[in-house]
Amino acid sequence: MAPLIEAKPLPQKVYNTESAGISRLTHDQHYLLYKGYVNKANEIRTKLEEVDLDPAKANQTYSEIRVLKVEYTFALGGVKNHELYFDNIGGSGGMPSGAVAELINRNFGSFERWKQDLKATGIAARGWVWLAVDIDNGTAFNYIGDAQNTFPIWHAKPVLALDTYEHAYYYDFQTARAKYIDAFFNVIDWDAVNKRIG
Repeated sequence: MAPLIEAKPLPQKVYNTESAGISRLTHDQHYLLYKGYVNKANEIRTKLEEVDLDPAKANQTYSEIRVLKVEYTFALGGVKNHELYFDNIGGSGGMPSGAVAELINRNFGSFERWKQDLKATGIAARGWVWLAVDIDNGTAFNYIGDAQNTFPIWHAKPVLALDTYEHAYYYDFQTARAKYIDAFFNVIDWDAVNKRIG
């Protein structure tokens, strides 16, 4: 059996977001949700070890292997998306420097244009936004994701994640998602983003 996933500890730096309006309570509850994804991914992996692999029992409309494989992508996406998100918050925000600044300027024309694009994408998203780098040509794009496992782009590396599900902001901002995104800009950890680009 493949080794099970272990929940990563919540980085203490995430609590640096309180001055921007994203509370400790939000992070603590958000982390519990993340641990739920870890547990569910492990449960599905265990079930996949026992599933009947007879191709005659597989079916694209409904079959046990289909359900487990599809829902595994949702659970694992929940793990990976949250780990990325928790890692890229808790910084001092502001203007980026280094590789990410160059990437943004080259692909969006300016930091302000990128911010505008990310904010509009975040308001339009149902679940996630990722700034990702296309590994084939080095271009960057703000991708939208409506769930943990929707709209992945193969051979693109996400370098920044913005969680736009209500659980990421409702306690602090209620339905004012735009204010949450503004707070997010103030606490991006650009050093973490630059490490992913490097």
